[in-house]
Amino acid sequence: MEITYLETLPSKQEFFDLYETTGWNKAFNYSDDILHKAISNSWFSVSAIIDNNLVGFGRIVSDGLYQTFICDLIVHPDFQGQGIGKKIMQMLMDHCKTSNVNFIQLSCAKGKVGFYEKFGFHARPSDAPGMHILVKN
Repeated sequence: MEITYLETLPSKQEFFDLYETTGWNKAFNYSDDILHKAISNSWFSVSAIIDNNLVGFGRIVSDGLYQTFICDLIVHPDFQGQGIGKKIMQMLMDHCKTSNVNFIQLSCAKGKVGFYEKFGFHARPSDAPGMHILVKN
């Protein structure tokens, strides 16, 4: 099985189908148009392809100078544990490094802390700065 990694965006439907495998869309029910517009505004992205099918994706939102946020690192459940997420993550981090962007942030899904710790990430202390809001219309 050959995996191809492309620094291009997947099609609207491909990304929507992959995104749906995460369960993240249950709260918001984003359309394929909304999700594609979101990923189209990325600074950098990586798509993992097997047999012309999108099996993994990750992206960065950034000012391109010093602030970055890794988003939507997704590997289809049928292909997890094969190093795809690791390769995508490494490509995202390498892009930051070659662009001299040193402050990399992310939010991680429940149960995935160990994956990101392998790359040197650590959770912020509970008394550290940082806030978020979940807005539903």
